[in-house]
Amino acid sequence: MKMTFRWYGTNDPIPLSYIRQIPGMYGIVSAVYDVAVGEIWPVDKIQALKQQVEAHGLKLEVIESVPVHEDIKLGKPNRDRLIANYAQTLRNLAQCGLQVVCYNFMPVFDWTRTSLEKILPDGSTTLAFDATTIAEIDPSAGIQLPGWDSSYQPEELKTLLAEYQEVGEETLWANLTYFLQHIIPVAEAAGIKMAIHPDDPPRPIFGLPRIVKNRDDLARLLAIIDSPANGLTLCSGSLGADCNNDIVALVHEFAARDRIHFAHLRNVKVNAAGDFYETSHRSADGSLDMAAILSAYHQHGFSGYVRPDHGRMIWGETGKPGYGLFDRALGAVYLNGLWEGIVKQANKTAEMNV
Repeated sequence: MKMTFRWYGTNDPIPLSYIRQIPGMYGIVSAVYDVAVGEIWPVDKIQALKQQVEAHGLKLEVIESVPVHEDIKLGKPNRDRLIANYAQTLRNLAQCGLQVVCYNFMPVFDWTRTSLEKILPDGSTTLAFDATTIAEIDPSAGIQLPGWDSSYQPEELKTLLAEYQEVGEETLWANLTYFLQHIIPVAEAAGIKMAIHPDDPPRPIFGLPRIVKNRDDLARLLAIIDSPANGLTLCSGSLGADCNNDIVALVHEFAARDRIHFAHLRNVKVNAAGDFYETSHRSADGSLDMAAILSAYHQHGFSGYVRPDHGRMIWGETGKPGYGLFDRALGAVYLNGLWEGIVKQANKTAEMNV
């Protein structure tokens, strides 16, 4: 298991020198942020990012994310040009030694929360989702949610939502299939593993289709092209926000097939109504058994990339919600500690059985 940490480039308030000090940290997960969505990432920009990371004794082997342009998701006539650009970006990443590309196929936004600073009993703050609040929003009247207003102007968002009214789940599946049929052969030839991130949260919202939300969706996606290059970013927190998703079972099924190329390890507290908030990574604090999840990975010989996904804001830290230093660092050390215990117990059991 290779522990990594997401870093948002030179605009990230957390310096690489601090991340390097987290015990057991293998590498950085990042992206090129100053190239417009749909355009080709130049080799020199990728190489500059890699050199910056490596100068601090860390590896850059995972990209999160290379965004998929909305016109590809909508199946517009210009998608072939955009897909060709995406393919060239993959070739450029491979040229620079990258191994895994995380991406998603979520319409409009790749996450939705109703609060970025829910106050927990211990005084820390966290990201939260209230199902009733979402259900009461009329998209035609505008959507006022934290994180949404910064990406689109009101009229842009209104137009985009209207376009998706003509796109149901099967149409979105068809557009994802078209994308994968063109991209996976390129990724396979280049030595890149594509790793789709599930919907966050894993349910339809605002009439937008959601197609990567449960076990059957993951299996259907992998069946589109049966290739090692067509894999998953298995996000425990995103999928775990639906009580019907058994994360341990998902790890057993898809790690056994060697199709989990990247793991986001996040704990959430979920109720039957669909409300959830993000907790510390500790099993006792959320609804997910992180020890059981890591044990499942170990049973299948997982040696891929993981990261502590999201964290609370603690100890007075301010910054990008979910992406502070302190709680994610605690999460990384906790997860590495669990992994060490699992490995040592497995080795002890093996010795006793000799």
